[in-house]
Amino acid sequence: MSNFTNKEKAIRTTYLSIFGNLALAVAKGITGVFGNSYALIADAIESTTDVFSSILVLFGLKYATKPADENHPYGHGKAEPLLTFVVVGFLVVSATVIAYESIQHILTPHKVPEKFTLVVLGIIVIIKEIFYRFVSKKGKETKSGALQADAWHHRSDAVTSLMAFIGISIAIYMGKGYETADDWAALLGSGFIMYNAFKIFRPALGEIMDEHMYDDFISDIRATSKKVEGVIGTEKCFVRKAGLTFHVDLHLIVKGDISVREGHDIAHRLKNVLQVEFPEISDVLIHVEPAY
Repeated sequence: MSNFTNKEKAIRTTYLSIFGNLALAVAKGITGVFGNSYALIADAIESTTDVFSSILVLFGLKYATKPADENHPYGHGKAEPLLTFVVVGFLVVSATVIAYESIQHILTPHKVPEKFTLVVLGIIVIIKEIFYRFVSKKGKETKSGALQADAWHHRSDAVTSLMAFIGISIAIYMGKGYETADDWAALLGSGFIMYNAFKIFRPALGEIMDEHMYDDFISDIRATSKKVEGVIGTEKCFVRKAGLTFHVDLHLIVKGDISVREGHDIAHRLKNVLQVEFPEISDVLIHVEPAY
């Protein structure tokens, strides 16, 4: 899989998120207003923020996948986790707004939601879970943290919609005294959104800080390296993620009595093999060590 393919996959997936969230936001808002359900209106607010965050993800992916230049010799990949922080900010703001408005509605008497809102919510839960699974799969395929963050938007939306479904069901079928059940559901949903915001924030912070998080990938790099002719083994191996690609620093062990040119040739062969075997590696910096 080429980096170009990864970029195109990520961008197409983001376009799907944008239009999907926009359609669902409109459907939730209209249903919430005519169905007397603030839980649905809160859901519409979250979907609207998801539209803007998905647009940010789109611009971020396009910038993060720009090739290296004189001012950015390692490329522009670090823009992606920075963008993820902005997406997390959108989640926190939407969760705060939903929590505040939910409390206001709990304190204010209002009508019980209409029954047809349950049908709409049931459909939304299914659609959002499908979106989550699809976007999450593409995020893992392309190694995109921003895309995986976008996937969690869909999952959080599915869960808050499910909570709204439960809350409205209680309000409708339990009758008088339970009119605020859907508002409590929206309040619980805001807590789930905050939790997801932290789950998205943590790996993005690790990427910015070049945290060691790629043990399996390093094991694969070492195993592949040993198959290259002239390679005795590997010593240090550090991996840094930058957007959709990785930079690898590798210490290579070769025979101590070979010439500098032979060591140089082995290092280049190894670099070529690694970049063919792992297309997500944008560059490999190899230091040659003699075996003792």
